[in-house]
Amino acid sequence: MTSGTELRRRGIARLAREGWTGGRSVWETDAEGREVAVDGVTVTEEPAPGDIARVLDLPAGAPVCVRSRRYLLDGGPVLLAVSRLPAELVRGTAVTRPDSGPGGIYARLAELGVEPTRFREEVRSRMPSREESERLALGAGTPVMLVRRTACTPEGRAVEVNDMDSAAYVLEYDFGA
Repeated sequence: MTSGTELRRRGIARLAREGWTGGRSVWETDAEGREVAVDGVTVTEEPAPGDIARVLDLPAGAPVCVRSRRYLLDGGPVLLAVSRLPAELVRGTAVTRPDSGPGGIYARLAELGVEPTRFREEVRSRMPSREESERLALGAGTPVMLVRRTACTPEGRAVEVNDMDSAAYVLEYDFGA
């Protein structure tokens, strides 16, 4: 992977409240002024898989709003993302539209009174499915990094689970001792 296809993911800075409450996309922090586009956006309502239902504290099979999209950086695909939110919470709101508006779904959740204030991320690597390889234009044998982010309210309620797959991520952490 060349530096032109690398996507520096500053996990802490990208989720800063000031960005999304100011109308900025979480993803713009990673792009560093490069051309960002989103395509293939779909929004559906589906039964929650068991692991997602557990995290969102829903009964197995409860409906969730599923937002799927692909991110492009400088015209090339670099990330697939699927967010799942309790359908009962977001049904009929801007969260269910392909373009949720300035600041994205976190700004919309704040408007609904369930502003995410804590985030937890788990990072794993794995081999992509055939479909993922095609959608990300990956060569044979190229693994992806899976980042699963859970967004929670101040009370600890999980309001979103977001699975992000990328072969371009370079994880960067900058924090004091």
